Amino acid sequence: MSEMITADLVDLDLSAETKEAAARALAERMVTEGRVTDLDGFLADVAAREAQMPTGLDGGIGIPHCRSEHVTEPTLAFGRSARGIDFGAPDGPADLIFLIAAPAGADDAHLTILSSLARRLMNAEFTSALRAVDDAAAAAALIRGDEAPAAEAASSEETAASDAAADGTAPVTDARAEGGTVPKSGAVERPFRIVAVTSCPTGIAHTYMAAESLENAGRGAGVEVVVETQGSAGFTRLDPAVIAAADGVIFAHDVPVRDKERFAGKPTVDVGVKAGINRPAELIAEVRGKAARGEVTAAAAAGTPVERSGDAGEGYGTRLRKWLMSGVSYMVPFVAAGGLLIAVGFAIGGYKINKAPSVMDHFVWTQADSWGALLFQIGGVAFNFLIPVLAGYIAYGMADRPGLVPGFVGGSIALTINAGFLGGLVAGLLAGGVVMAIQRVEIPPALRGIMPVVVIPLISSAVVGFLMFVVVGKPIASAQKGMTDWLNGLSGANAILLGTLLGLMMCFDLGGPVNKVAYTFATAGIAVSDPSDSAMRIMAAVMAAGMVPPLAMALATTVRGRLFTQTERENGKAAWVLGASFISEGAIPFAAADPLRVIPSSMIGGAVTGALSMSFGATLRAPHGGIFVVPLIGNPFLYLVAIAAGVCVTTALVVVLKGMRRQSPEGAAKDAPGAAAAAREAAQQPVAA
Repeated sequence: MSEMITADLVDLDLSAETKEAAARALAERMVTEGRVTDLDGFLADVAAREAQMPTGLDGGIGIPHCRSEHVTEPTLAFGRSARGIDFGAPDGPADLIFLIAAPAGADDAHLTILSSLARRLMNAEFTSALRAVDDAAAAAALIRGDEAPAAEAASSEETAASDAAADGTAPVTDARAEGGTVPKSGAVERPFRIVAVTSCPTGIAHTYMAAESLENAGRGAGVEVVVETQGSAGFTRLDPAVIAAADGVIFAHDVPVRDKERFAGKPTVDVGVKAGINRPAELIAEVRGKAARGEVTAAAAAGTPVERSGDAGEGYGTRLRKWLMSGVSYMVPFVAAGGLLIAVGFAIGGYKINKAPSVMDHFVWTQADSWGALLFQIGGVAFNFLIPVLAGYIAYGMADRPGLVPGFVGGSIALTINAGFLGGLVAGLLAGGVVMAIQRVEIPPALRGIMPVVVIPLISSAVVGFLMFVVVGKPIASAQKGMTDWLNGLSGANAILLGTLLGLMMCFDLGGPVNKVAYTFATAGIAVSDPSDSAMRIMAAVMAAGMVPPLAMALATTVRGRLFTQTERENGKAAWVLGASFISEGAIPFAAADPLRVIPSSMIGGAVTGALSMSFGATLRAPHGGIFVVPLIGNPFLYLVAIAAGVCVTTALVVVLKGMRRQSPEGAAKDAPGAAAAAREAAQQPVAA
């Protein structure tokens, strides 16, 4: 492990009780050794990675890790806890903690060394030796590989053989030595062959641990397993001949598999990377079962941004959220483009521009009204795609490409029968469900080639069309009309309460699912050629509230910079632009580093802004743009007052809460030298949750 770890980076008596405290204790050793330049910034990056997926593994192992601009060189710190620390592993607390720090631009050689550690953690002799060692220097030497357990030599040779198989250079061996059988004819029957791909968001630890786990399970089952690790150091594609000879495929990944189409046409198991680490034998048995039943992926299959319906361990609620967010994410660009074009059309041609004749019949190059009508009509065409795109990509998230046709058909029907946004949601879910049901039917091999091109689109479109026109369409259209009438009737206290609720939602997760629900609710109301006044008030309140968190963080770092780290102060400069542009995600770095203070403060400020915007009667026809669409806002001055009020409230709350945190005997010494004050601030900074 080179000098990535030394005795000074080892703590054999780690006393921390939480994963945050453990990460801080080990990170402080990195700071002391000059391996990390900003403790709080680095811990925020560790917390952000931990939020993506817990880093606890079966067998009492925790591997918090991240790439960070605050790391000067690839570094590893090790801690051993007597009581155990919860890192989210299914089998309980971890007693062996490895904090892995990689620079944002780490080279391949360093990342390869880190990946070798990840593989060794799957070796029981290695972890047992770490639990028994009683000297920090010896522990560091063991981790570096200076004192490898004897049993690791055989494992290393087997791994090398597997790597050779991946690039097609492995020598041909007698199958009798590899778990094969010899039929009476004398021919050697080869073992079952599996190719696998492993990957994780960071590409440092889980990627390689899953690979090692699958290879070990394959050896135990007499199965040949060759793994392509798509890690941070890049990846070497499996030899096409190896893929062609494989009997099955396992994808253990949390990020999209690159060049996934290479593996089409084979029995495939698709799971999250932790499943590859924790239950490799089950995955191998599952893919062998699929091969025995003749289940294969479609010949034209390729990777999708949604990557199926989620990991095997996810509940229905989590998968439903992913499906819905898939549709919303593809719909938003149509909303932004169409809405802004319509808004600019109104600005140029006036509010009667929606009555203008088609520009195909009447367009005068020198008249502003003609240009306003042109932009308005282009925007209207873009808006007409909203419901079909929403439905189509919800179905895509559920069933991949076969879901697109019935999804778009169902969405278009929803548009035709005036079922609106609710109809699009239902049509997408119906289309995805119908396709998934069809895909479960066992099909004769002769028909598999035409299934994705002819059979699935034909049957699913007919079924979804029948359901939307005859069964569910009319009730949904009635519900949509009822909701629209309710919005149009909002006034006084009811409107202010709705503005408060939408403001809270916009600032709760800063671009996450709750934020997107509020935003989609607002944009659905203005996705017509002549939106109601209530719908435009809702859109104005949503955009105003969404601008509050980043602007407030920018203001807080300006007026009380000493309460923030250097990294946060730099992020604050960018937050001015992001907030002004209605990009709520500009506040995420602050929320990740200090969620208990930043998120509630942002929600309160957003609620104030949403309520004020509704009470002032501000309206907005554009779905995006921030301060750059102020000319298109009704009551623009009061609208800006509402935003400023929310920003000031959030800023004040953040400053007060962060200031209270620092009221301690050490923090009271305001006149201490700057260096000592900085040291105290670093010591008191809370761990990012």
